[in-house]
Amino acid sequence: MLRLRQNFARPRAANIPAEVRETLQKLDRGKRIKSGQTVALTAGSRGIANIPVVLKAVAQYLKDLGARPFLVPTMGSHGGGTADGQRQVLESYGITENVVGVPIRASMEVVSLGKTPDGFPVVLDKIASEADHIGVVARVKPHTNFNGPIESGLMKMMMIGLGKHVGAAAYHKILLEEPYDQVVRSVGWHLRAKSPIAFGLCLVENAYDETAAIEAALPAEFEKVEEKLLVSAKEWLARLPFHEADLLVIDEIGKEISGSGMDTNIVGRKRAFKSAPPENQPQMRFIFIRGLSKHTHGNAAGIGFADFTTTRLVDSMNYSATVINCLTSGYPEGANLPVHLDSDREVIDAALAILGTRAPEEARIMHIRNTLYLEEVEVSEPCLRGLPKMTNFTIERGPGEMIFDKSGNITAI
Repeated sequence: MLRLRQNFARPRAANIPAEVRETLQKLDRGKRIKSGQTVALTAGSRGIANIPVVLKAVAQYLKDLGARPFLVPTMGSHGGGTADGQRQVLESYGITENVVGVPIRASMEVVSLGKTPDGFPVVLDKIASEADHIGVVARVKPHTNFNGPIESGLMKMMMIGLGKHVGAAAYHKILLEEPYDQVVRSVGWHLRAKSPIAFGLCLVENAYDETAAIEAALPAEFEKVEEKLLVSAKEWLARLPFHEADLLVIDEIGKEISGSGMDTNIVGRKRAFKSAPPENQPQMRFIFIRGLSKHTHGNAAGIGFADFTTTRLVDSMNYSATVINCLTSGYPEGANLPVHLDSDREVIDAALAILGTRAPEEARIMHIRNTLYLEEVEVSEPCLRGLPKMTNFTIERGPGEMIFDKSGNITAI
């Protein structure tokens, strides 16, 4: 194995609070948001870079207008589908009342806003619906399942996040039969027409899990801004050094890393219900997931994308939370358990024994920490000999043998 250091484009926001304030001021929302009025701000379950800092800056901007902002957890069925669970998810990211400086008001109740012209039901977090205004804060990035001009961002946050468990369950059922682009646009337009959504704030990250761009948008401009930023998000997305492998070893998956635990834009296996899957996806013969991240709270949604895992991961799962999340999303296979063995060595031996005609010592192996951190990657020598490079990288050290501890496990990246 060799340790590689990848070199990606690295645009960065120099002063996050200042850039948040500057882009919000351009919207001139002071004419609409009056002193004393309440503003519900969305706070999701994804591990967005610098999100406590961003939310604090948005809250401070609103306070300076004389408004009374507060946070609402907006994460569909995550946190076990309970208000307390969703509050705990936010707190695990450092999103607390003390840090952001505003109250957190958590509930799983929703109100109905009727149906879109296409017949899709629309629901909204009850607490948010009672506010004078709603501010939508979301990261724009490629979706792990859907492919199109709008994927994950403001529109999805309104539909799934503000829809809570009830909305998330309903929309994921609909998305099994209807095109994502049509549904998310239709629900988004209806929500903006029937609820007090005042502005959106888009965040885009670079390949180093850093805030790269911040842009506010008026409600009527959500689609236009999100489509533009998605182009940048895809351009700045981290990638594996090679487009294929016999075995991809991933140290951890988690909900803060990706909605699917691991980003399928990076590792492949991206499905796209009622639309064509993206072309030229990465091709991994086998995927081996070693463990769960701390912030996922046992939610192993997406484990079903893997071929192998460890018994220790299975033992650390919150199976109920995983199932709730996967059933709500409409893909129970996301909770399916792969082949699981006691040690990493047993898994790797098993995988390399069934590669086909390629001998184990010729296996093309890649090893990563998770799909958010790809600056350092380990690869086997055959990758360098037989595969075209997909990124720029330098060799940090190696080659050297894969080292196992006394329990038969490897060291995380």
